[in-house]
Amino acid sequence: MRPRILVFEDNDILRSTLTHILKERGYEVFSFANPGMCSDFGSDNHHCPGDHSCADIIISDVNMPAQTGLELIKERQQKGCKVKYRALMSGNWAEFDLKYAQQLGCHIFHKPFNLIEMLTWLDECIEKIHPARKLSDLPTKPD
Repeated sequence: MRPRILVFEDNDILRSTLTHILKERGYEVFSFANPGMCSDFGSDNHHCPGDHSCADIIISDVNMPAQTGLELIKERQQKGCKVKYRALMSGNWAEFDLKYAQQLGCHIFHKPFNLIEMLTWLDECIEKIHPARKLSDLPTKPD
């Protein structure tokens, strides 16, 4: 089973470039301009079913118009999100947001991020994922 990554980034060029690179590395990638476009993440009533997860990794921009990456991660955690590996990226980290992201257990990337650093982090995450893990179906509307 290929590792599944959700990417939330409102910058079209960055989102499509990152999606392309991750797909080339063999990941299954679903990318969205904002969390509301993903029916799992855009639903107020969605809770992760049982032991299942919709993805292995979430990578999100912090500063998105409809919902910040910090709000996204916090809200998903409150709803029982089973995605273990989360990263937030921003080109304008406020000290408070940086500390909050760390409290939420997120890996931090500073834009412009070093692609090798991100790929190394992803490889480390993938090594820790149990090969027999179960993923729930991810509703559509990706880019």
